[in-house]
Amino acid sequence: MFELLVVIIVLAFVFDFINGFHDSANSIATIVSTRVLTPFQAVIWAAFFNVVAYWISEFKVADTVAKIVKPESVTLSVIMAGLIAAIFWNLLTWYMGIPSSSSHTLMGGFAGAAVAHAGFGVVNIDKVTKTIMFIVLAPMIGLLLSYFISVILLWACRKSSPFKMNGWFKRLQLVSSALFSIGHGGNDAQKVMGIIAATLLVYVNKSGIDHAQIPAWMNIVQVDGKIKEIPHWIVIGCYSAIGLGTLMGGWRIVKTMGSKITKLTPFEGVAAETAGAITLFATEKLGIPVSTTHTITGSIIGVGLTKRISAVRWGLTLNILWAWILTIPVSGALGAGLYFVLKNLLGE
Repeated sequence: MFELLVVIIVLAFVFDFINGFHDSANSIATIVSTRVLTPFQAVIWAAFFNVVAYWISEFKVADTVAKIVKPESVTLSVIMAGLIAAIFWNLLTWYMGIPSSSSHTLMGGFAGAAVAHAGFGVVNIDKVTKTIMFIVLAPMIGLLLSYFISVILLWACRKSSPFKMNGWFKRLQLVSSALFSIGHGGNDAQKVMGIIAATLLVYVNKSGIDHAQIPAWMNIVQVDGKIKEIPHWIVIGCYSAIGLGTLMGGWRIVKTMGSKITKLTPFEGVAAETAGAITLFATEKLGIPVSTTHTITGSIIGVGLTKRISAVRWGLTLNILWAWILTIPVSGALGAGLYFVLKNLLGE
């Protein structure tokens, strides 16, 4: 069983790494498309601030992800199947250049495998409902915030020289993109922390280790049923993996996010990234695992709407929307199928 535990932890870090380069487009697409930074500079910038989130984030999102399904109904085969399903869907959508949600991929695969193992009763409906609600709410909040931020900035700068303000917004975009990258790191790395925490809890329960003798490296501290402390190696490993993944870049998705939805200027980049960062910080504080992809896509559409409705390429946007809708059910089906395969292979 210990060997299986190690394999699952390695897979979790692999998923976090893939999440980094899959979702790096979210952090850098706007700053690359506005030519404030080169692609190489942008990925280093984003990776650094992904890791900065280590010092300011709590574990509320990690707790939510770990409790998507009832812990007593989870096995190591369930977690492994969910991770493999999530990795497959992430790689497929990355290859196709579709900005889908790594968060919902992971949660869909995990939940699908758990349902295959023990039926729909294992799903914590309250946590799943909040997550599903924010598939719609996160991009809408990002859209509305970016729209109003754009209007406010346009009014504040109405008497200023466009050339001078463009220079200022190029500098401000360094700040807004950094904030968004911190939000990305704090939100997305925590989801993998939650999966590893769930894995360790299952391992401890299944192996019969006395709770008073749990080694420090696998001790998940819970207060009132909520995760409050996670071993440092998990936290550091998750932030490092997502940071390294971001350094690899996701250029196919950068092209979609940075230029195909709507053309962006530094002013619009600041508005979109600021709106996205506010949304991510707020939802992280509430413990709601949202998609950074959904959030920044909504924010980019919001700044496009300040120009005119036709400035947004709605055909592409609808394709992205279909990917959002399909991610959880497809990942869930993959997770369920893989669970039956692993159950027979591992005999768990």
